[in-house]
Amino acid sequence: MTANPQAPGHNDYVPGYAHIKHHEWRTAENSAGYLIPVVQSKVEENAAIKLLDVGAGPGTITVSLAKYMPEGQLIATDLSDAVLEKAAVFAEQAGVKNIEFQAADIYALPFPDNTFDIVHAHQVLTHLDAPVAALKEMLRVAKPGGVIATRESDLRMWNFHPQVPGVVRFHETMLATHAAGGGATDAGVRLVSWAMKAGAKRESITASMGTWCYSTPGERRVWGGTMAERARNGEFRKKALQVGIATDDEFEFMAKGWDEWIATEDACLGCMHGEILVRK
Repeated sequence: MTANPQAPGHNDYVPGYAHIKHHEWRTAENSAGYLIPVVQSKVEENAAIKLLDVGAGPGTITVSLAKYMPEGQLIATDLSDAVLEKAAVFAEQAGVKNIEFQAADIYALPFPDNTFDIVHAHQVLTHLDAPVAALKEMLRVAKPGGVIATRESDLRMWNFHPQVPGVVRFHETMLATHAAGGGATDAGVRLVSWAMKAGAKRESITASMGTWCYSTPGERRVWGGTMAERARNGEFRKKALQVGIATDDEFEFMAKGWDEWIATEDACLGCMHGEILVRK
C-alpha cells in the first residue's frame, strides 16, 4: 500500500491522503444537494437502484446518500485502500449496511457496461490529468436512462475575510501547485465542455453552481486546520517545494496565516463549485 497511490500512467493525487479532515465534513446535503432530488426520483421508479460513488474518500457523502435509497445498493470506490477502510468503519458506525467499498481506478472501472442508475463523483475530476477519459468511463458504466453527476471546484474562487497575507499566499501556492501536478484549477466551469467531449449531448446536460461556507468556530477549525496541516507537512507541501513554487519559510508563514484566520471571530470563507447532471 502506498501513501499516495495513483492510476497507472496518470498524475498522482497532489494533496495526498494524510490531511483530509475537511473531506469528513462533507455530506450529501452540503456537497451533493443537486443530486438528492435525482436519487429520490429514481427511488420512486425503482427502490432497488444502484449508485456508484467514484473517488468516495472517507465515505461521508456516500453514507448520507444511502439514507435516501435504503433498499438500493451503493458501491464506493477510491484508489486508497487506507481511506476506504476508514470509510467502511464510518459506514458501520452509522449503521449503514447497503454500501460496498472497493479499490478502483476511475479510468478503468471494474464494472460492466450499463450497470448503474447513478454514477457520482465529488471533487475528483479537478485533480485528474485526463478528466474527459474519466467521464467517458463514468458514462460507460451508467445504464441507459441513468444519470452521471459530478461537482467540482473552481479553485480560483476562494473568497475569504480577512485577507490574511499568509492565507493569500497559500491560495496562490495551492493554485500553482495544483496546476503543476496536472490538475485543473477551473474544473467547475469546464464540466459542460468536458462532458460534451466525453460524448454527452448538450441537451442531456444540466449545469448548476453550488457553494461551501466556513464561518463558525468549528467550521473554521475544519477548513483552516486542514490547510495549516498541509502547509506544515504532506504531499502538497512536498510537491510545491520540489517544483520551486514555495520555500520552507513561506510554508510556515502560510500555516501561521491559517492559525490567525481560524482565531479571527468574524472570519469567513466561501468556495464555488460547478455541478452537472448528465442523462444518458
